[in-house]
Amino acid sequence: MSTAERTKPTCANWVRRIVAGFLLVVVAVIGGTAFRVWQVAREDVRDRADVIVVLGAAQYNGRPSEIFQARLAKAKTLYDQGVAKVIVTAGGKKADDNYTEAHAGAQWLRKRGVPTSATLPVGEGSDTLRSLRAVAEQVQKRGWKTAVLVSDPWHSFRARVMADDLGLETWTSPTHRGPIVQTRETQARYIVRETGALLYYRLTKSPADSLFGTGEV
Repeated sequence: MSTAERTKPTCANWVRRIVAGFLLVVVAVIGGTAFRVWQVAREDVRDRADVIVVLGAAQYNGRPSEIFQARLAKAKTLYDQGVAKVIVTAGGKKADDNYTEAHAGAQWLRKRGVPTSATLPVGEGSDTLRSLRAVAEQVQKRGWKTAVLVSDPWHSFRARVMADDLGLETWTSPTHRGPIVQTRETQARYIVRETGALLYYRLTKSPADSLFGTGEV
């Protein structure tokens, strides 16, 4: 056998190279997505916008959960700073609930001095995508185009990608307090979950909240 024949790649070698190349691409995509989740979580853009959109979380008979309250408090801070004149609260309700997340959030804001005229509850949607779809419809119907999204840090990039896909021009101003950002272990867990959920959304254009347990949105 000649030297050329001995060094010629075999079929098995080609298969191994293809598999290795595929795995490298997968690792790069997952790693790049996780980095963007982490990167956007650190952003806090407070440029003027038409609306501030607060993504809903659990509420208990009209009382927002601790996670939801942290988001609402951040939205009120942005409102007080003049970032936007209207706060849109998002989120539907479970079958046995008396309040939608959106109305519980709007009520919380009104009790803390935000005028009723400056709140717009959109009480539809059981996950991030459906909630944002309902929000986009209401916002665009009023001629508004730009929005600051308020959610948890690790959820911000996925929410922004979805909102942009729905035709809104958005940037993010996540909350940086509350149970989701208290420990490094919690943060790492949410980054992993959000990375998976975002990749699932990009592949299917479907929500993945129930599959990945990505919080209360």
